Amino acid sequence: MGGGKTKPEHLLITLPFPEPTAVLERIKKNHPQIKITYRSLTELWAKEHGIPDDFWADATILVTLSALPPSPDLCPKLELIHFLSAGTNHIQSTPIYTNSSIPLTTSSGIHGPQIAEWVIMTALVHNHQYPTLLSWQKQHVWGKDKERNRLSSIHDFVGLRLGVLGYGSIGRQVARVAKAMGMEILAYTASPRPTPESKRDSGFIVPGTGDPEGSIPSAWYSGLDKSSLHDFLRQDIDHLLVSVPLTTQTRHFLGAEEFEILGRRKAFVSNISRGQILNQDALIAALKRGAEPGESLSADSSADPEESDYTASAQAADASAAVAAATTTTTATANANSSPEQHTTSSSPPASRGLSGAALDVTDPEPLPSDSPLWDAPNVIITPHISGLGTSYVDRAFQILEVNLKRREEGKGMINVVDRERGY
Repeated sequence: MGGGKTKPEHLLITLPFPEPTAVLERIKKNHPQIKITYRSLTELWAKEHGIPDDFWADATILVTLSALPPSPDLCPKLELIHFLSAGTNHIQSTPIYTNSSIPLTTSSGIHGPQIAEWVIMTALVHNHQYPTLLSWQKQHVWGKDKERNRLSSIHDFVGLRLGVLGYGSIGRQVARVAKAMGMEILAYTASPRPTPESKRDSGFIVPGTGDPEGSIPSAWYSGLDKSSLHDFLRQDIDHLLVSVPLTTQTRHFLGAEEFEILGRRKAFVSNISRGQILNQDALIAALKRGAEPGESLSADSSADPEESDYTASAQAADASAAVAAATTTTTATANANSSPEQHTTSSSPPASRGLSGAALDVTDPEPLPSDSPLWDAPNVIITPHISGLGTSYVDRAFQILEVNLKRREEGKGMINVVDRERGY
């Protein structure tokens, strides 16, 4: 086996899900030297998991979501911990993370298909005023001509610009789908990606998804400083996807200044990363600014009461389309993939008009308190951190473990290994 490891192993699994018997049978068949112990937990993110200290002693591999040994001393044989989450920010203050060198791997790469659908779905719900259409259906009304004609102000996504703040596996799949819809893609990463090799995705990829070669973006930007971030945001972005990992450097990465820049095109913001990356108060202010009557077409004073929910979002769409038709960008390192249909030369940047809307699958804190003003912010879609859930989640997460089990046996390096210094 190429000098790799085929010694007896003990795989300990502690998860708040029903035991995935088909997956475990597959592991047993392909790795007969591995003993498997499964312990089902009752809570998803339980800090107190109720596992006795001596339970960890014999484990060589641990699969978990958040349950960890309280101390590295309790798991002297542990050689690998695989997390079913995409990141490890939720365990970075634990002794296992701070006081041990046990290799940690994540399930980054499995979430792309499901989350990309959520991103596109919520953007379309906003853009096509679906809440209004649904309310008409529930009321058994066809909608008056005046109301239906307003929908002609909707601009499709062709030629609009998607900025992907964090071009990892999720960002790449969103980019793939958005590109198919006619959008131009700009990528942003923490460090520069100047070569074809550096632009490739070296992590786990669901077959047929993502951007393995990094060929989709028309331009790449990078940096963790505000100047670099602002340079990226000034590229006339119509839709910003927030998909960077949460680290000390990305906490409140987007605040009043950043939303002011995005407001020049009245951008739409999607956050599927962590709520703490956005300054929530600044976000609410930018959403309110985007819904101000002076920033969009006025509602007809004779509109029916049931039009009220529709009007604000319709105004935002009208203004966003008007700005999109009048403004453009000059991008750095652009290539032949660029076809900015809606981006014509502008002599000077327009004033900030606030955000047209936001779709948030993550908030700060979680769960979001019932009295949080974010619930009532205009043109916001909030879902309870569910964008990555689906029937394929567990199986794909274990596929990463299986890849690494094979690579360990062959003496090769593993994929999706966490860099403790970088935080991901």
